[in-house]
Amino acid sequence: MSNPGDQIPARAKERLQLMRGAGGVRPLFTSDLSVNEFLLVKEAGFDPLGLVVGSSIYHIGFQFANMSQNQEMAVLTQAMYNSRELAMSRMEAEADALGADGIVGVRLQVGQYNWGMNLAEFMAIGTAVKSRDGTNHRTPQGKPFTSDLSGQDFRTLLAAGYRPVSLVMGTCVYHVGIQGARQWFASATGQNVEMTNYTQALYEARELAMERMQAEANAVAAEGIVGARIEEQSYGWDTHVIEFFAIGTSVVQTRADHQIEKPQMVLSLNDQS
Repeated sequence: MSNPGDQIPARAKERLQLMRGAGGVRPLFTSDLSVNEFLLVKEAGFDPLGLVVGSSIYHIGFQFANMSQNQEMAVLTQAMYNSRELAMSRMEAEADALGADGIVGVRLQVGQYNWGMNLAEFMAIGTAVKSRDGTNHRTPQGKPFTSDLSGQDFRTLLAAGYRPVSLVMGTCVYHVGIQGARQWFASATGQNVEMTNYTQALYEARELAMERMQAEANAVAAEGIVGARIEEQSYGWDTHVIEFFAIGTSVVQTRADHQIEKPQMVLSLNDQS
């Protein structure tokens, strides 16, 4: 497998060098954090270094399925997983080039274009940051930490004695079999009846995605996952084919005495009229 750093475009390398202040140029950071997030990340002891991006345009293959059978579409699952991993690894390579400890506010986006049938661009975007006290915040594999937490949540997590390790993901592309004639007639005549075929299909697909997300967290020796969510999307496949995507930020504790700040009431002065 090639080094992700070798796949950074020349223009991106020039941009990263300018942000670092190469050639006597004054360093200049960029960030997609809001003003409040930026200031809270700074207050937490981290300096933003620059916006980092990873991209992969991937051809999504085709797979046949039995119309009446619930089954995972393994070819499509692997395509969705590999494409996101490529985008993430290239974003991490840009963070490495900046000398960052990690990336906060990571967003994963999927775009489709009219000029490419069965093509999708997978993009990972976030703000690379570096700790001011020199503490190592990298993953056990030596990669920059990644997190999709907001700047506010990132600061709160650190203050309570935890830190993010990596963004963990699990995906499952699943074919939901067409219901049997008996169930169809029962529902068509107005009866209340569970569509067990659909229930079991969606249940199993979500479980597979969540299991894979948890496996990634175990691989980086995390203690838990915060901000976990499950997203469902169909990318122009058959109407009975759905991707279930589980994602969250894995964390570990940095100290045993977790001092959690008491919530405070805040009265907004913004005009709500």
